[in-house]
Amino acid sequence: MFVPSHYREPDGSWVADLIRRNPLALAVINGSSDEGPLATHLPVIPDPGTTRDWPDDLVGATLLGHMNRANPHWRALSTGDVVLLAFTGPHAYVSPTVYETSPAAPTWNFTSAHVRGVVEKIDSLEETLDVVRATALSFEDRFGAGWDQTESVDYFRSIVAGVGAFRISVTSAQGMFKLSQEQPAEVRERVQKSFSGRECGRHRETAELMGRLPRSGS
Repeated sequence: MFVPSHYREPDGSWVADLIRRNPLALAVINGSSDEGPLATHLPVIPDPGTTRDWPDDLVGATLLGHMNRANPHWRALSTGDVVLLAFTGPHAYVSPTVYETSPAAPTWNFTSAHVRGVVEKIDSLEETLDVVRATALSFEDRFGAGWDQTESVDYFRSIVAGVGAFRISVTSAQGMFKLSQEQPAEVRERVQKSFSGRECGRHRETAELMGRLPRSGS
């Protein structure tokens, strides 16, 4: 991922925070010369069996994911493969009207993280069940409404044979936070204000991130 210097994350915690808040990743592998690249959207969580504290650069962290075993992506995936996980955070269109000058060009503010790592496919059905249960528990805790999975464990067992789970050992991570940093301070403030006043949650989340940027001159 090409990241101009002024769009780099202020510190490593921004990448980890983006991944935690936006855990649906696009997993990509090269694939064969016939098929070409393979990509699958899937949920990703930190491995609860390892430390909960990620290093700022994420290197050495372990992530868990799963996909349908009927997916050709699963059949093409092998232990030892390098995979790219692309996460998308808050993003929003910037209208030239906020620049209050002409000529001007529109743009799109966005946030993203690219994580690379080495895959370990999980063969055990019990370990796969653990991944499914841990994923459900993690997301229910952060995004749900208190659902108790206890009564559904037997149902999980009935479907887990069709699930392919894997670990990823992170080797590198990059974040891009394109939030109007190249603009003068007064323009950045107008962009942020225009986003914060929208009903769309995506715009308001982008405005919130803009408000967290280190202050600098015009």
